[in-house]
Amino acid sequence: MSGVMEMTGKSENEMNSNKAVYKCRSRTCKEMLLSCGEIPIPVPAAAGWPLALIRSERETKQCPSNPLRAPTTNPPVPLPSSSPTRYLFAGATEGSVTYNEASAAFPENTLCSFEAAIKDGAEGIESDVHVSADNVVLMFHDPSLERTTDGHGKIASLPYLGCIDAIRTLKEPHQKIPTFDETMEMLMLKQNQHVVFNIDCKPNNDPERLFTLIKASIERFPHHARLLSPRLILGLWHPKFLEPSARLLPHIRKAYIGNSPSMARKYFWDTCDGFSMKFSCLVGWEGLSFRQDCQRAGKSILVWTVNDRQEMIEACKWGVDAILTDKTKDYLALRQQMEDDWSAVTAETSALFPYSSIHYNGLVSWLWGKVDTYALVISLVGPIPSDDHPIVLLSSHHLLLV
Repeated sequence: MSGVMEMTGKSENEMNSNKAVYKCRSRTCKEMLLSCGEIPIPVPAAAGWPLALIRSERETKQCPSNPLRAPTTNPPVPLPSSSPTRYLFAGATEGSVTYNEASAAFPENTLCSFEAAIKDGAEGIESDVHVSADNVVLMFHDPSLERTTDGHGKIASLPYLGCIDAIRTLKEPHQKIPTFDETMEMLMLKQNQHVVFNIDCKPNNDPERLFTLIKASIERFPHHARLLSPRLILGLWHPKFLEPSARLLPHIRKAYIGNSPSMARKYFWDTCDGFSMKFSCLVGWEGLSFRQDCQRAGKSILVWTVNDRQEMIEACKWGVDAILTDKTKDYLALRQQMEDDWSAVTAETSALFPYSSIHYNGLVSWLWGKVDTYALVISLVGPIPSDDHPIVLLSSHHLLLV
């Protein structure tokens, strides 16, 4: 759950004049791009602020009549594919994606919703992936079809050709479920080559199968190592995905997704470039320590799902690299307000913010992290042993890679 960066456009002297801003966002745009391995697209004019990340499972406003934007005047100048980069999108500084909250919404997880989000200013897009019975990778949030489409059954048990390809969304205008191939084709259009894409690898997938298919899809494109791979991030929930992703997709950034700093440290710290964390788990004492350690180690942080103005402000004060939100325009407007008057906007939240909700309580957040981890292991994955890296369930909330 981490791209194109919109820079503040302020000079270094101007930044120095505002110590609060400078402290929060001390890295230059170039340094951030290099450290994150983000594709250097024409660097937008707002460096130093969390990118806005759009969630694919959120619906967007009407699909633009011409969903493809005109090419930018400056072509992207991609970083070397070997540049380390991490996932995070959204608000802060790395790339991010955000879906607009709209009453007249466009169906979630559709190509037109992706294009509309980009047109509205999203700097990245996040979408989940599932694999059909005939090995087609699909962009879809749920493992089954009923909630948002006229189809029925689990994606993993149905073929795409002759079945899922005929299914349409319940919400009008009725749309098909996009494939991973189609989504990559959209990203490779010249006008979209600034967009970062986070691939949320749901833990019910078979990592070997999933990453083999993703690898084949990416390698279809000429210059994929320069123009596509640097903009992709693999969002990983479970340790079983680490070894296959490193072996099959070594040049694509990896990021842990979850709400447990302890799990992030124990299993993902050495292998992931960044962490996509639930906002509430970063508020308390454990979250503060984790954020500080990430900053010292040069690890990126993306926070989700941040729709509340106060939380957006707090995340920017933390200096996170990206913010995942359903309210792209609200965040972009707030970011502009911060550029205009950082002190006035940040004064809206105080040192008492961590005590403003029980959800921010360190103990509560810690307990929820353990509960979610337990649910992840037991309900979705369970201890799945393999010859090379057996996963042993030690307790209700700990996994060990042996």
